[in-house]
Amino acid sequence: MANSIAITAQNTFCNPVYVHEHGALVITGTFVATVTLQCSADGSTGWTDTDTFTGVGVNTFTDYTGQWYRAGVKTGNFTSGTVNVNLRGE
Repeated sequence: MANSIAITAQNTFCNPVYVHEHGALVITGTFVATVTLQCSADGSTGWTDTDTFTGVGVNTFTDYTGQWYRAGVKTGNFTSGTVNVNLRGE
């Protein structure tokens, strides 16, 4: 399962992706922003920040408990450019 989005404004997140074992967050683009990875038990409420990123790269993570994840730019964390986010889960 994967979800991609091009972010050009604050308070914008990709749709949630279920991760049971391995996840990957690929960030590309030219931007000044902080991307936040969040998790939730039900995929719609109770989002908790798990990590932040300020540059391009491939970021992998593991979650054997099975949770929903989303990535995006929170309010106040976007300055300029386009952040391309691709979130994948297994």
